[in-house]
Parts: sequence; structure tokens; C-alpha cells
Amino acid sequence: MLENIIIALADFLWGFPTMILIFVTGLVFSIKTGFFQIRCLPYVLKETLGSIFKKDKILKSEGVMTPFQAVATALSGTVGTANIAGIATAIAIGGPGSVFWMWFVAMLGMITKMVEVSLAVYYREKDKDGNFYGGPMYYIEKGLGDKWRLLAKFFAVMMILGALGTAVFVQPHTMSQAMNNIFNIPPVATVLIVTAITGIVVIGGFKRIGQFCEKITPAMCILYIVASLGVIIINIENLPTVISNIFVYAFQPMPAIGGFAGSTVLLTLRRGMSRGIFSNEAGMGSAPMVHATAITDHPIRQGLYGVFEVFVDTLVVGSCTSLAILCCGPEVWASGLNGVDLTIAAFSSVYGGFGSYIIGICVLLFALSTMIGWAIEYETSVVYVFGNKYIKLFRWIYLIPPFLTLGKTTEMIWTVVDVATGIEIIPNLIAVFMLSGVFTKLFKDFTLNHMYDKSKVQ
Repeated sequence: MLENIIIALADFLWGFPTMILIFVTGLVFSIKTGFFQIRCLPYVLKETLGSIFKKDKILKSEGVMTPFQAVATALSGTVGTANIAGIATAIAIGGPGSVFWMWFVAMLGMITKMVEVSLAVYYREKDKDGNFYGGPMYYIEKGLGDKWRLLAKFFAVMMILGALGTAVFVQPHTMSQAMNNIFNIPPVATVLIVTAITGIVVIGGFKRIGQFCEKITPAMCILYIVASLGVIIINIENLPTVISNIFVYAFQPMPAIGGFAGSTVLLTLRRGMSRGIFSNEAGMGSAPMVHATAITDHPIRQGLYGVFEVFVDTLVVGSCTSLAILCCGPEVWASGLNGVDLTIAAFSSVYGGFGSYIIGICVLLFALSTMIGWAIEYETSVVYVFGNKYIKLFRWIYLIPPFLTLGKTTEMIWTVVDVATGIEIIPNLIAVFMLSGVFTKLFKDFTLNHMYDKSKVQ
């Protein structure tokens, strides 16, 4: 009975009402900013990627992590196994057209995450030890007032549950099973090793997490992107047809072919949008907690990294998965395979048996980085609810769930996590809408007084 209620609640929270809420949020702020995330994307990429070499500039501002460390840490949490398995599932069920809707929701998600990140930095707090804490619970309470504190507490509790479920229960289980299936490594060995690595990094605090993620996140993304491009290039003659099918079947039903059962436009739209939302986490309020620790001179400047984060997660890494699978032809993507098995089939069609090893290594890196990156969301939420007196104890508690995954199935845990993360979206987007005036003032100040080459963007 309880299980059926939880499943029904998860289906509702990740159904059309939530997707419409996220869609409307992105559309409203896109209109308010003149579609800044698209119009000024070259500027955003220049300010984010280019700022890696501007350390003299960022050191003049307050924060714990460099802006790049913050976005690398946030990406380590968003670029996960969903980019490998989740997008493959969307294609297997929704067909090529689902990729269009994944791109579409990412375009809107870029501005949503920019708003979240900007508000998180604007309302962040600094403790006596110099640590910065921010995120939805802080801008709910400080931006909306004390009467909203209960909602902020509720959000933080849901985030703690989501972090424990997503990062340190599901991820190590997925990782250990993949290592066992591909490399024949016992699950207990994988769990011991990754938990030890996670502990060494997490116990060191935010700064050590940032230093770790700025190294592993680019490396794992580059490995996966290069391997995916190899599959696409080998099948480059199929690319024009693939691009055409993505746009054509976004707006018309896809007929059954091979092991593919066919798809309606509604199913295609739902699968593409839901996978895009779940992958880049725009609207969930998780990544802003990481960005709140960044060294920055203006909230909107760090907000640019929110745009960049969604761009990399969905439009780069997600597109690599999509195009690699689709370019292999219907004999692969319409074979009836699903999830990570479909991605492995695509890679194996080019790399042979080595394809499964590539995916196995990527699953390991993506899952490990998620475990470490989500520690900031976990700790920020713990500090908000319980204070920082016992934070060292809570860091050790974070390392317990991986050992509980041994010999367990994760279906029900995934459902509980879906409920926790789905519930987070509602209070977060309520606050985002109610604080739209604050964001608009910050945005106008930034575009008028802080952007260079202003004549090109106004």
C-alpha cells in the first residue's frame, strides 16, 4: 500500500504538472531577459571558459572556491549516469524526436539555473570559519521573510534525503554493479574503494571537494566526449538523416521499426523533456548551493556559470550520447535495448569489446564524482537544519549508505529519491518567481555596469 502511494506520488511529481512549471519558469525569465542565455551565449562561454585564466581577477572577491571549481563541482553532480543511461532510455522509448525536446528544455533551463545561482550567491551567508552557505533555503527565508522559514526547513530536509539517496546509495550501487558486470570486480571491493576516496575528499571540506572536482570533471567529460565523437565520426554519413529525424519526429508520430514500438508526439515530448530536466537539474535547487561558495564579485557573474553548466551537461554531453546512439542506425537504437545497454551497444559497434570498458570507466567516474559533488548540497542542508556544531559527525554519516547497497535492489530507493527531489522543485520555483524582482535588479545592474562590450548585448 505504502509502496503504491510512493510510486503514484513520484509519477505525479515528475509528470506534466512539474514539467509545465519548469517550462513556464524558463519561458518567463527568458522573456524578462530578452532570451539572454541564447542571445549572449558567446559572451557566457567567453566569461566562463575564459575566466580559468583570470585568477588575478577572482582573488579580489570573497568565496571559498574559484568560479571554475564551483561549476566543476556542480557539473560533477549533474553529469552522471543519467547522461549515459537516462538519455538512451528516452531515445529507446520516445525515438529521435525526444532529443529535440531535451535540447528545448535545456535552452529554457539555462536561464532558470542562472536565476537560481544568482539568488543563491546574493543571499548566501558566511560563518565564523569563513565558509559560505547558500541555496534555496537561504533565499526562501532571507528573501521572502521569517514566515517562510518552515518551507525553507522542509526544502533542506528533502535535500538531505535526496543527497543520501541519489549520491551515496544509488550511485555506488550502480557503480558496483557495472564494475562487476564489465570487469568482474566484486561489488564490496568497488564500494570500499570509492567510499574511501569519497571520505578522503569530503572530510577535507568544500575547498578540497572543489580542488578534486576541477580535475576529475573535465577529464571524465573529455574522455566521454572524445569517445562519443569517435562513434559519430565513424558513422558520419548518417548524421544528416539523424538531425532531420530529430526535428521531424519531434512534431509527428514515429512509426514502429525493429524493436522500437513507435511513439506519439506526446510520449516523445514527455520523454525528452523529463530526461533533460532530470539530467541538468535546472529548477531543483541543488547546484546553486555549490555555486554559493564561489569567489565572485557579482551574483549574476556566477549565474553565468549556471548557464554554462546546463549547456555542458545537456547540449554537449547529452548530445554526444544522443548522436552517438542515433548515428549507429536503427539496427542499434531500435534494437529493443534500453538504458546503459543501448549506449554500450552503440560504442561496441565501433570499438568492439573495448566499448563496454569505455562505458564502464565513464560510469565509474560519473558516479564517483556525483558522490563527491553532492556532499556540498548535503552539508549545506545539514548546516541549515542542525547548525555546524556536529558537521564532522554528519560528514561521517554521509559515508555509511554505500555499504547498505550491497546485495540490495534500488528500484524503491530510486522512487523515494524521485519523490524527495520532485518535492524540492515546488518550493524552489515558488521562491524564484516571488524573487523575480530581485533578480531583475541584479541583472540590470550587471548588464549596465559590469558587462564589457555592452554595446553588443543591449
